[in-house]
Amino acid sequence: MVHSASLHTSDQSPSGWLVVSVLAAAALSAGLLLWAIGDLVFSASFLAGLIGLGAVLFLGSRKGSRKVAEQAQPAVDVALLRAALDSSVAAVAITDGEGVMIAANDAYVDRLGGHEGPAALAPAAAVEARRNGNASLEGIRVNGLSLGLSVEAVGTHFVWKFTRSDEVDVLHEAQRLIAGDPGRRLGEAGVMAAIADSHGNILSANRAFVARASLQAGAAITGTPLVDLIAVTEEGEFHFGCDPAAPLRIVQVPVTDGPDPLTLFLLLDDPTGSRSSVGRSESANLHALLDFVPLGLALCNVDGRFVYLNKAFRKAAGLPPDARPVYPGDLVVDEDKAAVSDSVRRFARGPSSSSDMAVRLRNNVDEPVALGIAGARGLGDAAVILSLKDNQEADRLKRQIAQATKMQAVGQLAGGVAHDFNNILTAILGYCDLMLMRHSPGDSDYDDIQQIRSNSNRAASLTRQLLAFSRQQTLRPQVLQLPDVIAEVSTLLKRLLGETVKLQVKHGRNLGAVRADPGQLEQVIVNLAVNGRDAMPQGGTLTLQTYSVSPDDVRTIGSDVLPVGEYTALRVTDTGTGIPTPILGKIFEPFFTTKEVGKGTGLGLSTVYGIVKQSGGFIFAESEEGKGTSFTIYLPVHRAEGKPSAAAAKPKEPAGELWGSGTILLVEDEAMVRAVAERALTRHGYTVLTAENGEAALEILGREPTVDLIISDVVMPTMDGPTTVREARKTHPDLPILFISGYAEEQLRKSIDLERVQFLAKPFSVQKLAEAARDALRQKSSREK
Repeated sequence: MVHSASLHTSDQSPSGWLVVSVLAAAALSAGLLLWAIGDLVFSASFLAGLIGLGAVLFLGSRKGSRKVAEQAQPAVDVALLRAALDSSVAAVAITDGEGVMIAANDAYVDRLGGHEGPAALAPAAAVEARRNGNASLEGIRVNGLSLGLSVEAVGTHFVWKFTRSDEVDVLHEAQRLIAGDPGRRLGEAGVMAAIADSHGNILSANRAFVARASLQAGAAITGTPLVDLIAVTEEGEFHFGCDPAAPLRIVQVPVTDGPDPLTLFLLLDDPTGSRSSVGRSESANLHALLDFVPLGLALCNVDGRFVYLNKAFRKAAGLPPDARPVYPGDLVVDEDKAAVSDSVRRFARGPSSSSDMAVRLRNNVDEPVALGIAGARGLGDAAVILSLKDNQEADRLKRQIAQATKMQAVGQLAGGVAHDFNNILTAILGYCDLMLMRHSPGDSDYDDIQQIRSNSNRAASLTRQLLAFSRQQTLRPQVLQLPDVIAEVSTLLKRLLGETVKLQVKHGRNLGAVRADPGQLEQVIVNLAVNGRDAMPQGGTLTLQTYSVSPDDVRTIGSDVLPVGEYTALRVTDTGTGIPTPILGKIFEPFFTTKEVGKGTGLGLSTVYGIVKQSGGFIFAESEEGKGTSFTIYLPVHRAEGKPSAAAAKPKEPAGELWGSGTILLVEDEAMVRAVAERALTRHGYTVLTAENGEAALEILGREPTVDLIISDVVMPTMDGPTTVREARKTHPDLPILFISGYAEEQLRKSIDLERVQFLAKPFSVQKLAEAARDALRQKSSREK
């Protein structure tokens, strides 16, 4: 209904135009009359009469048109206003230029009917509309409502429009809500939503609906019939056509009425469906079956809550038996929680697919693990399957391989450094010995020379430790019993441990003999004992235990590093502070130490590691903070009846019988070593020929009639020592050879397939060099006899 007042509008009557036409015709007629008769007075009188007649007619037409307008205008205005105002849901009113109400629709009367008029509600808007032709205003409070106002000037009248915020396009707003953030929140809650028209065609859908229906995100789904996406079974269950194993529950919500209504469809997973339901007994059987699977598996429902976790999953996640996590995000660090939760919800409501993601567990933040996520259908409440593999064993093997590779690389570096350093020490020790030959103990320089020699020997000991770590030192292995070695070193250990540390020795029965260097083995025991003592500053107990290990025991241990076989084991245990787990993997690295600066070189355990590995054994460390540390050494049992070692069978020659005679060819690429060795051998009565490489040595050998011995370095540029010897043996097959090198004798013998070869390790003294030359020449003499 339109409420109206007197609305006055002016228009021009058609009779006015007629009067003007008559006047023009009168003027034209008077002009023609003047042209015809030539009488001006008569023509003027004729024209005046016509004008008077026209004036009378004009006044009559104005009065008639005003009466017609006053009778017809109200009816036309009301009809037009009704058509204009009733079509708007907003409150609309029309006033004249003075703000007097002319007409208003029902919405205006309902909301603002108790007020004088729109101009009184917003006088500022009225002023602006008179000035600019339009105006707008927001936040007008009327009858408890917040209204917005727009004013438009139409001729001498004003159209006032009051709107509320809830007067919106229902279809547009519904589409915006479903496709926007509210629709996303519905999807996170497990609700798939879609708006359809009266024909069942989809107008809008949230992301959960699009993903579950296997539609590409962002695809134009407008106009797709809902019945093309939803199928029904013979039992009357609804499901997506692309996922028949997941029954759905559908809720229809009418949104609008009218000839073209809108309907909101809400779809939820129906875990009580006949094909997806799993009875309690069946669920128990499923859970029992999953417990036997070695792969960690867990089930989650559509809300992302855990339904079941098997034993392997608990172990891989590091969960105690009584732990009851609620969500998968509870197992990971805070940075990964959101990603895990979003993935679980996405796979719970999406199509049946799977994916992997790297996460970090709370109980092991340093090692990322692979978490598998897959959508599950037909498993009752379970909507997602999580898989988590126990990577502890694989990670341990990776760390062992990385550690072994790093130890090998560092060992090669340490061996190369020690070899070069041995050449320098050989020259220093040699020159010290030559100087001591010219000085007696009473000389002023004698003590200084001895000090230089003593420090050089300390440096040589350091290089031996580096070579021991790199398994390149020279060993003199013997067949021995571990209890005998411990008995030899027990007295020394008691002095080293002090009064606050108690030493306990326990020996097992039926211990097999081992083959090792007794001196190096003693160094292993001393190093481990000293480390144990330093870990017990307040005192404690150090236990040395020997026992036999059978092949069955090795299988029980289950180590991938320790081969199956018979071993004699030595365990060194202390009751100290223990070693933290992050440090435990680094203890065998050279120069790694936790002691204060100046109290350790960091080579103790690395030397132990090298000696044990070079002896064919294995060493393992176990530690628990606050309780102590145990080092276990496994040495293989030696069954073969080996010949007595040359070092043990060779009689020690008196020191005075070092003088000799003969011609020695000395081959050494280091000039300082070559010079000191030449002087040392010359002082002991030998004729010395020197060569800086293998080619020069072969030239000398070709022109000299007699050479009794070749002393050669092993590693040299262009032609190494073994190659030089092989070429020399072609013309001198019985020529004795003495190799000098900073590398291990056993390592060199494996790579040198030559007979009648002696070896002298660097650094050596003048006396050691003279003894080695004498022994090599005596063996030649004995063979000739």
